[in-house]
Amino acid sequence: MRYYPNYFDDFFNDTKKQDTSTVLRTDIYEKDGYYQICMEVCGIQKENIQIELKDGYLKITATRNINKEDTRVLRQERFTGTYSRSFYIGEGYKQEDIKASFDNGELFILLPTKPVKREEETRYINIQ
Repeated sequence: MRYYPNYFDDFFNDTKKQDTSTVLRTDIYEKDGYYQICMEVCGIQKENIQIELKDGYLKITATRNINKEDTRVLRQERFTGTYSRSFYIGEGYKQEDIKASFDNGELFILLPTKPVKREEETRYINIQ
């Protein structure tokens, strides 16, 4: 397997600066003109995962809450709360370019390696 350095390289440097227990562990692959982002989201329900595209950033937020009502916690090693991860993918992407699926504790996000080219809308200038 060959390693191709690209703009995703910078994203992994931020994990050294923060507590890695709250970072969504991620693998990124490139195949057939697409990037596939695979994230571990074990123990998190699909309804508690949000994917946001804004200003060229793809932000994934996942929340895990363990119901502990009427239960005495003897030991807790798993993180509860909010996980998040952001990737700068460029400003050319639109919501419809990105596909996401959830299976067996993993989140899969698929996006083209290059934003889809779109014809620009014709804008008319008013003559005064």
